[in-house]
Amino acid sequence: MRRWTGVLGLVLSLLFLYWALQGLHLGQVWTLVKQARYVWILPGVAVYMVGLVVRAWRWHYLLRPVARITTGDLFPLVAIGYMGNNIFPARAGEALRAVLLKRKHGVAISASAATILVERVYDGVVMLAFIFVNLPELSRLTADSGFVGDIRTLALGGTGVFLGVLALFLLAAAFPRHAERWVARALGWLPPKGRDRLLPLARRFLEGLAALGSPWEALMVFATSVLIWLLETAKYWFVMHAFDFQVSFFALMLMNGVVNLATTLPSAPGYVGTFDAPGIAVLMAYGVPKPIAAGYTLTLHAALWLPVTLLGWYYFLREGLSWKVWEKVETDA
Repeated sequence: MRRWTGVLGLVLSLLFLYWALQGLHLGQVWTLVKQARYVWILPGVAVYMVGLVVRAWRWHYLLRPVARITTGDLFPLVAIGYMGNNIFPARAGEALRAVLLKRKHGVAISASAATILVERVYDGVVMLAFIFVNLPELSRLTADSGFVGDIRTLALGGTGVFLGVLALFLLAAAFPRHAERWVARALGWLPPKGRDRLLPLARRFLEGLAALGSPWEALMVFATSVLIWLLETAKYWFVMHAFDFQVSFFALMLMNGVVNLATTLPSAPGYVGTFDAPGIAVLMAYGVPKPIAAGYTLTLHAALWLPVTLLGWYYFLREGLSWKVWEKVETDA
């Protein structure tokens, strides 16, 4: 399954990359990239790192019912996880940080996996909110981007998926005893050996949802998620000033929402193509010439990828880890 997922991701990345670069003169794009005012990337990286700290705090908040771990202790694991997402396929960094959390703090992988899944669901909800905020503006866009016309369908379909999963999580957190009984009934058709193995894992997974047990807790996680993605959009805004075009902050929110939903598709490591093609398309819909849109999007992608990958690699080495830990991820996760 992992092999086929990797092959599918590579094929999709190549298709999206072909779509992104179709009709471009790469020499012209490279000239624009070389002429960019890179001083603007520095504040962009700074606000992104603030967002990474907020991500670590959100994880600390979600983990509180399971284990009391400080934000400072979780920050290196978050950085390592994002490094893993950037260099391994299928967002494998999420499994890596769950395994490292068990190794360092003894938290069951099934419980930490629940908190990580909650993060991803809230991130998806916020991305869809960024798109919905811009739907009135989107209806006025007439540029032939080849992509933007489908955003309404994407938003409506994605909303049903993410809100449905979130509703299940909230119900399970609000009524844990009922949820445990529902899970036990759902697993009742399995043979006793399989049921006895999966039921403890399911219980620990439900424990990982405990941070959503009240409306206030759920609201706190949502507010934190909004802050995280506004900070990332601020990076988009700073990097924009390195190039000769201007769009509104709301347009960059739309771009952020679209590209991050697109990167949930299988892709090559680093979201090659699945980040770039929709990003270029959104900017073209706002009237940005394709060479500038491509130069900006590729530079932004590199600015998002490189700093956190280097930081994660630093913490990976500082923790005395080796790639043998990947064997642990594949066997435990």
